Amino acid sequence: MTNTDQHRGELVDPFTGVSQMVNDTRVYQTRDVHTLYTFPGYTKAEWMTQAAELREHILVSNGLTPMPEKTPLNAHIFGRIEREDYTVEKVYFEAYPGFFTTGNLYRPKGVKGPFPGIVSPHGHWSRGRLENSEAGSVPGRCINFAKQGYVIFSFDMVGRCDSGEQIDHAYGGEREALWGLSLMALQLWNGVRAVDFLETLSDVDADRIGCTGASGGGTQTFMLTAVDDRIKVSAPVNMISAHMQGGCLCENAPNLRLDISNIEIGALMAPKPLLLVSATGDWTKDTPKVEYPAIRSIYAHFDAEAKIHEVQIDAEHNYNKDSREAVYAWFGKWFLGEEDTTKFKEVPFEVERDQALLVFHNRELPEHALDADGLTCSRIESAEEQLAARKPTNAASLDQFRKEMGDALRRSLAIRIPDSTRPNPVEGPDFTAQPFLIGGNDQLPALFLTPKTEAENSSATLIVHPQGAMNLINPETGQPTRLVADLLIAGESVLGVDLFLTGVHSSADGKVIRDDSLRYFTTYNRTDAALRIQDILTALAYLKSQVSVSTLNLIGLGEAGLWCLLAAGFADVARTVVDANRFDSDSDAAYLHTVPIPSIRRVGDFRTAGTLVAPRHLLIHNTDNAFRTDWIADVYQAVGAADRLKVEPKAVSEEDIAAWLLR
Repeated sequence: MTNTDQHRGELVDPFTGVSQMVNDTRVYQTRDVHTLYTFPGYTKAEWMTQAAELREHILVSNGLTPMPEKTPLNAHIFGRIEREDYTVEKVYFEAYPGFFTTGNLYRPKGVKGPFPGIVSPHGHWSRGRLENSEAGSVPGRCINFAKQGYVIFSFDMVGRCDSGEQIDHAYGGEREALWGLSLMALQLWNGVRAVDFLETLSDVDADRIGCTGASGGGTQTFMLTAVDDRIKVSAPVNMISAHMQGGCLCENAPNLRLDISNIEIGALMAPKPLLLVSATGDWTKDTPKVEYPAIRSIYAHFDAEAKIHEVQIDAEHNYNKDSREAVYAWFGKWFLGEEDTTKFKEVPFEVERDQALLVFHNRELPEHALDADGLTCSRIESAEEQLAARKPTNAASLDQFRKEMGDALRRSLAIRIPDSTRPNPVEGPDFTAQPFLIGGNDQLPALFLTPKTEAENSSATLIVHPQGAMNLINPETGQPTRLVADLLIAGESVLGVDLFLTGVHSSADGKVIRDDSLRYFTTYNRTDAALRIQDILTALAYLKSQVSVSTLNLIGLGEAGLWCLLAAGFADVARTVVDANRFDSDSDAAYLHTVPIPSIRRVGDFRTAGTLVAPRHLLIHNTDNAFRTDWIADVYQAVGAADRLKVEPKAVSEEDIAAWLLR
């Protein structure tokens, strides 16, 4: 009698009834730029944890983990214009080698420094940093700041004014997102390097650097203040809103706002001085009663309510004279020690001709300037170099890699663990089959198979099939598959799950309206692949917390093998079996087809995932010389665990998988 014969018996669809219960809100509740967001409120302890996580999440979302090397700026400052009490100069420097930040530098004249410095992103005005209208004058605010005693650097958004000579404002796409490259990522790095630039100037006090901008420049302001501690005073104008998060590509990095809004990002300034300027005629009309009190509640945790203030201007979307004067007064209070706001009334100004301000007017781009494709290739090459430099060579460096790159991969996958529930079992002849739902709002149907004769040392295996748990049952005989039967005979319990949009989950409630083609979808929503990886971790957590087992194993069949490898390093799994499914791990196109997760390649993709599993037992099969395992093999060798890694180019049979698992 074969092992399979011992487990004969009809097991008609155990999910009958369960499928009608599935109500996974992830299927039909998606977020976008205009989704109304309610600030949840945080205790101080909760906020300290959230703030640290959020800063790292922003960096990963923008491809800044690992932090890029700060290569020489090679700054050029020229074209000096002398006015009575200030000067204006043209500036360009290399934020990345071959990628230029461009703008104008305004400085006080006739007085001695060092002065406070201000980085000034301009926003989506039609003329960029040259905009000089009643609604907003970028040169006007720079001139007035210089007259008041500041050095201020007004720099281009990527693709605008001089920057448009090199890169378009539509930079980026799905492939770039795999590497953490996006328009927002470039602009955030421009901001970081703009602070670096100010710090190189002898007339700038590096301990007094601030940032202000309106609209898209407001987004750049609060993003920069969130991740760069060198910003001491901040004034994002007409941007932070509970119901509009930013309407441009440059404000929507993939993965950025999966569970949060700009309110939390703005609150990361706490407890340093923050001014919120809003307008009655745009999406910030509710700031005095919604966004400001929310962020102020965070400042209260630090007894720093005096360091946050709001001013609302009765106008349409703007950075007009009234808004500018509010900002002058705020910076004057904290940087110049002046409480008298009347001293910061705007004085008349005369803006220079465009030709006098444009960096590349009658001037060619440097010969080594990169175009969009060249920039992408350069940044990918740099990312690969950074990853290679972090490749573990011993147990100590593996621990360091796990902390840095493992955390980065976790944030790329956006992992979290929900609760579990468990209803009544269904009896089989030699085993018990128990269908149930795991999770609260994030539900996944599960099938738990347990042998009626339990082994002395109980263990459980999660088997993930890309089409769902019912594929663990032979549809013609109603019997468990050979793999499941062999595990049950050995006393192993088996859990199968219908991951997100697989199996009966795929038609849950008939509400499948999730449309991932919507604009900026991945800024606000996890991809299907990321949610499936989350579900694997949820199922493993269920087994660990709800079932009394001594050992936990994981098997991924077909395409699900890739999802399992990405999950395995974040759970206490003794043995993992991965069907590589002949995936081409060097092909961006393959990632986009199978695991289109933002920043996944930037944080090391399957190389990092495999490293996180070491030194535990790992079987990778069906590689077909397409799925590269040399990195993983090197790590296992380096930490003395080469005998725990098995790689097979061809697909391994279910019988052999069971034998390896039970060894």
